[in-house]
Amino acid sequence: MIVVHIKRVYEKPSTSDGRRILVDRLWPRGLSKEKARIDLWLKDIAPSAGLRKWFGHELAKWPEFQRRYQEELEVNESALAELCEVLRHEPVTLVFGAKDMEHNNAVVLKAYIER
Repeated sequence: MIVVHIKRVYEKPSTSDGRRILVDRLWPRGLSKEKARIDLWLKDIAPSAGLRKWFGHELAKWPEFQRRYQEELEVNESALAELCEVLRHEPVTLVFGAKDMEHNNAVVLKAYIER
């Protein structure tokens, strides 16, 4: 059974997180590697720089962002394969830096994986 959680990187890590995977292209501002406790950083599974900049966390663009990001995931076989390999063996927490807990790439990625 695949267990996937999502959590903001600025939240305190916990033992129930399992393997903590950062799914952002950029390292979170003002956070040390020790404090973040990231086990794996999958930069390549994050939305492209162009898509990220286009979205700009504008809620009106959320439906289109989801569609475009899923299209990017469809052709991103190597990054998805790496994530799926980890998921086969242990629970995972997809860690992200965005302030919005409901409208971010980790939400889209989790839904994509669970399909």
